[in-house]
Amino acid sequence: MASARSHDESGPLRRTGRSIGHALHTPFTGTARGIRKATHAHGAGESGLGKLIELHAVNGAGDVMITVALASTVFFSVPTDQARGRVALYLAVTMAPFILLAPVIGPLLDHLPHGRRAAMAGSMLARAALALTMSGAVATGGLELYPAALGVLVCSKAYGVVRSAVVPRLLPPRFSLVKANSRVTLAGLLATGAAAPIGAGLQTIGPPWPLYGACAIFVGGGVLAFTLPPKVDSAKGERKAHLVPPHGEAAVRPEPLRKTAAPRTGKKQAKERNGEKRPGLRSVGPSVLHGLQANASHRALSGFLIFFLAFLLREHPLAGQSAAISLGIVGVAAGVGNALGTAVGSWLRARGPEIIIASVLGLALGVAVLAAVFFSTVMVAALAAMAGFTQALSKLSLDAMIQRDVPEEVRTSAFARSETLLQMAWVAGGAIGIALPLNGVLGMSVAAGILALGAAASVRGLLGAARRGSPHPRVA
Repeated sequence: MASARSHDESGPLRRTGRSIGHALHTPFTGTARGIRKATHAHGAGESGLGKLIELHAVNGAGDVMITVALASTVFFSVPTDQARGRVALYLAVTMAPFILLAPVIGPLLDHLPHGRRAAMAGSMLARAALALTMSGAVATGGLELYPAALGVLVCSKAYGVVRSAVVPRLLPPRFSLVKANSRVTLAGLLATGAAAPIGAGLQTIGPPWPLYGACAIFVGGGVLAFTLPPKVDSAKGERKAHLVPPHGEAAVRPEPLRKTAAPRTGKKQAKERNGEKRPGLRSVGPSVLHGLQANASHRALSGFLIFFLAFLLREHPLAGQSAAISLGIVGVAAGVGNALGTAVGSWLRARGPEIIIASVLGLALGVAVLAAVFFSTVMVAALAAMAGFTQALSKLSLDAMIQRDVPEEVRTSAFARSETLLQMAWVAGGAIGIALPLNGVLGMSVAAGILALGAAASVRGLLGAARRGSPHPRVA
């Protein structure tokens, strides 16, 4: 009798426990299913693009955790001059190898295409290890913190180079490259926005905790990188693209490549006899090169503003605000501008990319000039927002031109090289930002000068290319 009564009582208890567990579990599983449905929509799941979107979201979440840890502690823990000196020193020490090796990253991907998944996983796992290294020094501001932090930055940039080379291999049917990059970029922005408050919450527990969170995220990202489809590491159909033009050939239009069989020996002579040209500037086209020049000015502006405003607003906060709030305002403005640029780029579907790049470059230049002339809180925030907007839209338009003008067999190589050049421009802009005196008007004037140089080098060529049109359009 007692045993039967106990069994009868345990039944409702067991059902109640299952109901409570289901209620607690459903929000998480429902959210995960919703995210998976969004990232895998329109054939992205079948092609593997969905997993790359998720990987990029993980990358953004991990990076923002590290940013929160550094911005909330070490950046404000030492005098400005000392912080600038340390960052400048370790920028030179840590970034110098990256700058020197950047020109060979593209060729390395050409010769070692089977290591793309491993390269992205290595970037994630290296940042996990560096986050643990920083966790021991974040509260004290030990010297090992700075090379580790800048090492994280290098790994993040290296991941970006490899990711750009991978995207073209994961396009679903009837899916344009600009749309794919918009999805990937937007996922990273959304993950950054979601992870930032989590990092701030972990920061209240203790300075190392956001770094512990970053470590866990990057370890997960390292595992996720190996789940990408094997075709990511396939070199089938690829050839090299060179972005350095032969002397006097800057105006040559893109030409289609003719595929011919060549014997095992004398390949170069056989290609010349059959009229096949080595993929170089002719296969990339002047539109892409002028687009790269414009995008390089945007990237240099981004690097400049990040470092210059970080130190300027720490020493001279925006009117009526603390240094942390001032940095937050500028950061939010840049993030909103970047998200808006990504959304607009996807909506425009890369119509007239040359016109778009020339227009947003002129727009950013105009705002930079206004910020220099009427330096104020509003103008600084406006320039940050405009920089984010124009950089995102200009990069998506460059992606569209690469898809349109660069043959598929050299497109991956072109992406690797173009992203490498843009990262070098970012480093150069950051170095200027560190070296410049902390004067707001001077800084905004330098920002306008960076954009003016880019406009002088690229706008005329972009408008001319837009008038001529593309002889071999490939945009879906």
